[in-house]
Amino acid sequence: MSRLLCALLLAVSPLIATAAPSPATANQDDLDRLLADKGLMSQLNHVRQSVTERASTLVVNAMGFIGVPYRRGGNSAASGFDCSGFVRAIYGETVGHLLPRRANEQAAATEKIDKTDLQPGDLVFFNTMRRAFSHVGIYVGDGKFIHAPKPGAQVRVEDMRIGYWNSRFDGARRVQADSEAAAGLSNTR
Repeated sequence: MSRLLCALLLAVSPLIATAAPSPATANQDDLDRLLADKGLMSQLNHVRQSVTERASTLVVNAMGFIGVPYRRGGNSAASGFDCSGFVRAIYGETVGHLLPRRANEQAAATEKIDKTDLQPGDLVFFNTMRRAFSHVGIYVGDGKFIHAPKPGAQVRVEDMRIGYWNSRFDGARRVQADSEAAAGLSNTR
């Protein structure tokens, strides 16, 4: 899907979701007619459903790795994961996106979003080693994220609102779903 279509989806999602009549209803009707005339309404609904399914599948797949031991440089369940190896493996296995290997490279290769816009499947970054984007996890919803935390620990879900993670929060990023973004990410190997 094109970036324009994704941007349009984000712009009209709140309007599509609005069920109560309001002064904007006439504008919504006009927008719906325009989208239908251009054949975009079905595409928007398909993209919305696809994004939701992708995020759900991604989070469910990630949860299946709870308990896998941390291993520095690890990138598989068999050998263990470090934080960025875990994220890279989940995205690769689940949606076919090949993210860069290191957390700071993953941050650079993804779209910056506001913390208030986090959705399941988005990446969350933390400064745990006195440098920006030194730790990464996958947001699962309700203020929680899944990650491979540190040596001696295992993949687990934690609340990013607790003091330790909240004070080290470094930013949120979204992996772009369109094919152009996927091509750009796979070229960063």
